[in-house]
Amino acid sequence: MKFNVLLLLTGCFLGFSNVVFAQDELSVYDYWKYYEGTPGSIFYKQLSSRAFSQLEKRKAVIEKLKTKADWQKRQAEVRAKLMKAVGPFPEKTSLNPVITGTLKKEGYTVEKLYYESRPGYYVTAAMFIPDQRQEKAPAIIYCSGHSENGFRAEAYQHIMLNYVKKGFIVLAFDPIGQGERIQYAGTELKKGAVNEHSYGGVQSFVSGLPPANYFIWDGIRTVDYLLTRKEVDPARIGIAGRSGGGTQSAYIAAMDERILAAAPECYITTFDKLIRSNGPQDAEQNLMYGIENGIDMSDFLEVRAPKPALIVATTRDIFAIQGARDAFGEARKAYQTLGKPDQMQLTEDDAGHASTLKNREASYAFFQKFLGNPGSPEDQKVEILTDKELYVTPDGQVAPFLKSETMFSLNKRYAERLAEKREQNRKTGADYHKNLRERVISISGYEKPDAKREVVFSGRIQKAGYAIEKYLVKGSGDYYLPVLWLKPKTSTGNTILYFDERGKSAVAQKGGMAEQLVSQGFEVVVPDLSGVGELGSGFIKGGDSIIDDIPLNLWFAGILTHRNLVAVRAEEIGILSDFVKNANPQNTPVTAIASGTLTSDLLHAATINNPFKKLVLINPLVSYQSITEEKFYKPKFALSAVPGAIPAYDLPDLVTTLSSQSLLMINPVSATEKEIGQERSEAVFNLALKQNKPEVFRIVNGLQAEGIFEAVVDWVK
Repeated sequence: MKFNVLLLLTGCFLGFSNVVFAQDELSVYDYWKYYEGTPGSIFYKQLSSRAFSQLEKRKAVIEKLKTKADWQKRQAEVRAKLMKAVGPFPEKTSLNPVITGTLKKEGYTVEKLYYESRPGYYVTAAMFIPDQRQEKAPAIIYCSGHSENGFRAEAYQHIMLNYVKKGFIVLAFDPIGQGERIQYAGTELKKGAVNEHSYGGVQSFVSGLPPANYFIWDGIRTVDYLLTRKEVDPARIGIAGRSGGGTQSAYIAAMDERILAAAPECYITTFDKLIRSNGPQDAEQNLMYGIENGIDMSDFLEVRAPKPALIVATTRDIFAIQGARDAFGEARKAYQTLGKPDQMQLTEDDAGHASTLKNREASYAFFQKFLGNPGSPEDQKVEILTDKELYVTPDGQVAPFLKSETMFSLNKRYAERLAEKREQNRKTGADYHKNLRERVISISGYEKPDAKREVVFSGRIQKAGYAIEKYLVKGSGDYYLPVLWLKPKTSTGNTILYFDERGKSAVAQKGGMAEQLVSQGFEVVVPDLSGVGELGSGFIKGGDSIIDDIPLNLWFAGILTHRNLVAVRAEEIGILSDFVKNANPQNTPVTAIASGTLTSDLLHAATINNPFKKLVLINPLVSYQSITEEKFYKPKFALSAVPGAIPAYDLPDLVTTLSSQSLLMINPVSATEKEIGQERSEAVFNLALKQNKPEVFRIVNGLQAEGIFEAVVDWVK
């Protein structure tokens, strides 16, 4: 029977008992009461501090804007920043709109339709046309929040049908992952729309294209469709939406100049208040290096000034009300300088993340005024349509009906094209691998740590045949890495630095891998890196992007600030290698071993600077490309993925560069965490295998628990 490699690392082999030490015995932070309760949030605090510093730089820029010319220059700069942060849009292709059905209701007609935002990528929508309207009527695009049924949700229908009763044409469309555009059927993802956005969004980010690109483009093409309709006045188009729809409406209005008036609801705040409260939310709400490039949410309003804008907010929203007020105050200055302060408005009500009567009526009045459609803003009772009535497709899902593309399928091909281009560059560019280190540093956000390093010895535990020493080692910021150093009574003179995705306690427990290696005479140093073990809890609790207990919103915070967890861990690995060297003045050889997701981090650290005599990777992810290829990848691989890496490099490139430096790979896996086998391993790492003899670079597949241990010992010796 074949063992899973993770069983090996819990010590279920070679006759050792699987009895674990008490958790407290292997904890380092517990001894230092000053740090109690805080270690798990260290990395998020680092990201927060970085974000605040970046936002302060932006604030200094804003404070210098005094004249109309200043603000207009700033608008041009922000447009360029937004285009860079959102990524390139595709060429506009035929919408090929199809009206699949018409409903006649009292006072209005509903046309159910779909159109192609991109070839084969269908957007399901409904156009609500009032019977009583101006000959060329104003139109409002309505963007749905995170409802499973998209624009059909009762709360959204209520406000849309009120707009219709007041003489507005309303075009509502399903965002990807919602309504009739579900990408994962049944229970394939636990939290529906929220998880669909972030789960697919990770794959898009790995390719270097923010998922916001897909959401915004759908909105731009929706404007294109509106302009084909003879009933619509092209000069009077508005956009609104709540929650996730507030995000979309803010983005689309900022990037499509054809939209005259915008009223994002329950979204606008400031990034500093968001970070201090709920943290970054689902994938499409985060732009590539957005905060680093000086973008805050108020920029979505200011870039379109002095076109009319209304912030719709509630005082107990998940999006902090103080941030909404701050954003309004800053944007109002832009509108004031540009001569139309009254066209920047704010309405707020005392409620949670919800639509309120006061805010709805303020929204009606806003659009009535600025889209030239006067009337009473009073909220009216409306008859809600059933989901089935509003189905555009026969069974309420466009993917099976039209074999529609999804964000996953589009991104998979996008990543494949990037890989082909990268491979061509490797073949034709003599400096491809020579310059790899610079690309890794630039894209990951790696920063060389300060040379000064504090080490705090924190106690020793005596065990049969060896001792465990505890240390705190100053990390790359204002925090410490907890470290266990297992020392045998009789040493071979070899030291192993061991990184495990489950943390040091799993490796150092009785019968675990560290004890097995100590029994062979090796000294074994087992740390917790950021996000692991004692440093692995308390990141961001709740929020939109916790999937399989993996805090993807932490990863999104790193994207906003260009401070990737891989870069931080690479810095920490370098720090720990220095710690081991300095503690061993005899210059004994050091082998680095990583297991699971941390293999990617070790590869990056060694590519930047490899102080190790030998490297061993157990269950390494075969490539970042695999994350984009597997529809059902394991979310845990995201935290050790570098967003935007694929255009420039992938993990096999790092392996090729390091393969001449004594590297052993054991049981490589795909992003589904399944072993890829010998044939695929040889194909993926073909170049490294060609360039090196087996005693220098080797890949072994299909090893069971005992075989893995023996392979490691043989390689290290």
